[in-house]
Amino acid sequence: MIFLGFVATAQSITRGEFFPFGPSARDQLLEGGNDQTHRLELDKPVLFYDGTFDHIFINTNGFVATAEPVSESTYLGKMPPKFGMIAALEGDLDTSDGVGKVFFRQDSSPDALRRAAEHINRAFPEDDEVNPTNAVVVTWVDVATHEPQSRGDARNTFQLVIASLETASYAILLYARDGIQFSSTPVKHSSAVMHAGFSKGSVRGYLFSSQGPYYRTTTDDEASVRALAEETNSGLRGVWVYEIGTSPYFSNVAPGEVTDLPTESTPRESPERFDDTRGPAYTDGQQLVYPPYESEGEQIEVHPVQYQPHQPGNPEVVVVDDTDINVDVFSYNLGSCANNRHKCSQFADCKDYSSGYCCHCRPGFYGNGIQCLSEGKPQRINGKVNGNVYVGNSPSPVEFSSNDLHSYLVVNDGRSYVAISDITDTIGPSLLPLSAIGGVIGWAFALEQPGFKNGFSIIGGEFTRQAEVTFLPGNERLTITQEFKGIDEHDHLAMSTTLEGRIPEVPRGSTVQIDRYSEIYQYSNNLITSSSTREYKVILPDGSTETRSYQWRQTITFQSCQHDESLRGVNPTQMLSVDQVFVMYDASNELIRFAMSNKIGDVNGGQPVENPCFTGRHGCDTNAVCRPGQGTQFTCECAVGFNGDGRTCYDIDECREDPQICGSHAICNNQPGTFRCECEDGYLFGSDGHTCIEANQPVDACEEGTHTCDIPERAQCSYTGGSSYICSCLPGFIGDGRICQERTKTRCETHRDSLLAVTEYGPRGPRPPVGQYIPTCDENGAYEPMQCHGSSGHCWCVDRNGQEIPGTRSGPGSRPSCIDHGGVPPPIGPTPRPDVHPLPAGTHLLFTQSGRIEHVPLEGYNMKKDDAKPVLHLPEKVIIGVAYDCVEKMVYWTEITSPSISKASIQGGEPIAVITSDLDSPEGIAIDHLGRTMFWTDSVKDRIEVASLDGSQRRVIIDSDLVNPRAIITDPPNGNLYWADWNRDAPKIETSYMDGSNRRVLVKDDLGLPNGLTYDFQSSLLCWADAGTHKMECMHPGRGDRRKVMEGIQYPFGITSFGKNIYYTDWQRDAVVAVDHYTGKESDEFQPQKRTKLYGITTAYAQCPSGQNYCAVNNGGCTHLCLATPTGRSCKCPDNAASVGCVERDGGY
Repeated sequence: MIFLGFVATAQSITRGEFFPFGPSARDQLLEGGNDQTHRLELDKPVLFYDGTFDHIFINTNGFVATAEPVSESTYLGKMPPKFGMIAALEGDLDTSDGVGKVFFRQDSSPDALRRAAEHINRAFPEDDEVNPTNAVVVTWVDVATHEPQSRGDARNTFQLVIASLETASYAILLYARDGIQFSSTPVKHSSAVMHAGFSKGSVRGYLFSSQGPYYRTTTDDEASVRALAEETNSGLRGVWVYEIGTSPYFSNVAPGEVTDLPTESTPRESPERFDDTRGPAYTDGQQLVYPPYESEGEQIEVHPVQYQPHQPGNPEVVVVDDTDINVDVFSYNLGSCANNRHKCSQFADCKDYSSGYCCHCRPGFYGNGIQCLSEGKPQRINGKVNGNVYVGNSPSPVEFSSNDLHSYLVVNDGRSYVAISDITDTIGPSLLPLSAIGGVIGWAFALEQPGFKNGFSIIGGEFTRQAEVTFLPGNERLTITQEFKGIDEHDHLAMSTTLEGRIPEVPRGSTVQIDRYSEIYQYSNNLITSSSTREYKVILPDGSTETRSYQWRQTITFQSCQHDESLRGVNPTQMLSVDQVFVMYDASNELIRFAMSNKIGDVNGGQPVENPCFTGRHGCDTNAVCRPGQGTQFTCECAVGFNGDGRTCYDIDECREDPQICGSHAICNNQPGTFRCECEDGYLFGSDGHTCIEANQPVDACEEGTHTCDIPERAQCSYTGGSSYICSCLPGFIGDGRICQERTKTRCETHRDSLLAVTEYGPRGPRPPVGQYIPTCDENGAYEPMQCHGSSGHCWCVDRNGQEIPGTRSGPGSRPSCIDHGGVPPPIGPTPRPDVHPLPAGTHLLFTQSGRIEHVPLEGYNMKKDDAKPVLHLPEKVIIGVAYDCVEKMVYWTEITSPSISKASIQGGEPIAVITSDLDSPEGIAIDHLGRTMFWTDSVKDRIEVASLDGSQRRVIIDSDLVNPRAIITDPPNGNLYWADWNRDAPKIETSYMDGSNRRVLVKDDLGLPNGLTYDFQSSLLCWADAGTHKMECMHPGRGDRRKVMEGIQYPFGITSFGKNIYYTDWQRDAVVAVDHYTGKESDEFQPQKRTKLYGITTAYAQCPSGQNYCAVNNGGCTHLCLATPTGRSCKCPDNAASVGCVERDGGY
């Protein structure tokens, strides 16, 4: 993650910031002593994991239980416990000395519920707002360790608040600044580190009970306990928030998503040094953090609202039988098949039950009914791998950035093959022991032994798997998170993989040998777990060998149909047997390959099975299913969609055999073993998912009169294609086009109209008297800098008041060179909030600071520093990128505090939010004023997107091979896009057409931190400022003639150009600096009154640059997105194509 500004220590909360506690809060007091328990009957139930509890048990030892705790000897030093526990800070504690106390109460007062809601909503900024209806407040105050005391007078103070509403419960944990004075407690003859976390306790299975999930938030390192008061997952140091139970379905304990901290104003030293790890809230200058908003008179702390995953150098892997990844999987609802049949696979039947409905795959298919695959047909899986993995003792990780993962499975004999691309030799050999990356794929499609089912047969293709690997003896730890997203339009399974942590190094040139192994899988309601210890042999380049091992623990979470009793017949314990394991790293092609054979069967081995269908040695075609007979007899049967004798199978072309199989207005596409129906242009699938119906055609709201522009006497509606239009005020009116106000006449207009009032009437109507000078006014009502006499031909320059400037008058046939004097600001009505100050006429520089956008007028190429002032105030926002639309005279900006893209008219008006969803850290932004689109970079999502200027028609155009994209600019007349990626390992400047095609690297050598990028339309020069090399350079993109403009610049961030000058913002100088790019000399500097970091900068032209592209007229004939290219345009669909009735073919639609 990238985040902006300064970093310093923000203090932890104090006891005074706890929820009120003690006698004044009408708390009850737990009886003093050791291991005391009180049963509290609840007014409203608490949801914990998938259970509902009407009472809880409060214990001295720093926890709340959902069942009466057994003796402390059964869990102290032996966590997790057998009973449900919410451990605020569990240890052997004592309050018998009368100093330490445990207070508790139920509280539904507005103040308590408001406080709880603030903590929860701050921790989960992307979720819908939560308003609890009841809370339980438990406070452990000055509690000490139980005898024997070994820490003098050390005491701990902390608080647990369980806030509940009807469908969810949350745990809010508060640890005071001085509240953790000890982090372990004596247990028998040693000591045990205190625990914080959530244990479900024992879970009753089909045949026996087992330990349920334990979501531990601390580790066996005492530093992790002390960190509770120093870190956060809610944006407030010392405050931690978790969603601990939901109804009717529960998947995982969900931690708060804001791990970065409020910041203060002390900058760190050495801003040239930086760290691109995406994690803790610290920076050395290049990465973006949230600075405080500085008002004119006081400093206001900003509480950021972005998700910052904590990734230390050697991340601690928590042993947890649950996952903290929320997966958007199919969820069965109450209802009947009559209304829900379309949710089942096309190869499934829907069946009603007394409590709801379920989907069941038809004979010849297998799966969970939502997704069904043809028996015996090979399966492909595609996905991406992301994350950061440290190798050996390396201080920096190897980053995975959308590396391709492809898998092929021969289902009828259980063989699986996995390949991952772009694996460098710095990590390739060290990944070889981790065949388990593909282990879940083998489990999902393992060869089934009699009476047992593989993973896909039971849970389908939508689930989340989290695995934790601990390597021995070095205790390196790695977390593997894999999300399986179901079957795509090609009948391939889609998945994503994230790797985080550290692995031991395997030297280059080594090979790895893995013997056969087995794993026990335990099945319960919506949760599957397994664990094992595996050995592997490393054959070093010199021929010597080392035997190593790792411990492996994984959880698989999914949604099953609760109404189908037959699912309860699934064996609660099954064994996956894996043999013929083959691992190989191909250094020349940077590929790692895993292959293995997988069988799922009895945990006890069962009777030896000799039938070839169960051993996989049957010789059936890979597109056939093996049907077992008596003894060793079997038959081969081609899978559905294939013909043949089973030994050889051929694909059936359903589209040729039945041309009408897809119905009217549909196109049939044959695929191996199946076919796919697609609707013709202008049609889309109806609610049944099968019938093609006519799509809603684009509506010209201007012609239909359904637009929201002001009345025709004040505003004009301009149709821009699709269903989009632009509102603009007519001359003489100001506003945003939807509300236009009459503009008071300026001095020039009054002067002009008074003379025109003395008119003569001719054949063409009124005209001024012959020989009369009539002043000319610009679009804002200001005097044009040059005035001319219509009869004599004389011209002269005037000042802003219309007075002739001595010495400028010229005779007929020649004209003086008059300097634009800036005009007169148009009057506006009451100043809106936030303040938007209209700009005077002329060309300006716009630049961003935390909480504001400022402007500097240009007089020629010189900055009129005395006339500089803020244009826009946005308190508590961190504004990064800025761009200007010269057509509608709108300023656009990105901000990362609550990630969004907004706009405002520079002629006055309130800010308008344009995009507020699915953004993490939007930074660079650029406008195509001809095609009416905007482009932006997101340095956390690592992608480039485009959208119409109203935020609609949104589409990702670049989402691969990006690490830290920031600056982005457009060249609308030529249909080109340019951007910079300041990835310190491989910084680069790239280009593509505006549709993302023809992508190529322009510059990759001798770059450091290319933060700023600009393109000059007149000279066709692409220029950049580099905070790593401290240089400013330019080139013609088509020639590659790179040249240095200036050396020795300090810390540039943003850059723009106008005429002979390049202007850039500098983080060290807190200034806008002007450079003449012909002489390479600095010509001026402007330091705004507010001395903080300056970010983006752009030029606001008085008039749009000349030029046209194919999208400038009638949206290029496109119904949705028109994206220019050098020789034409591409018509593209937005990412939500189906919902807007857009169908895209190769090259567009």
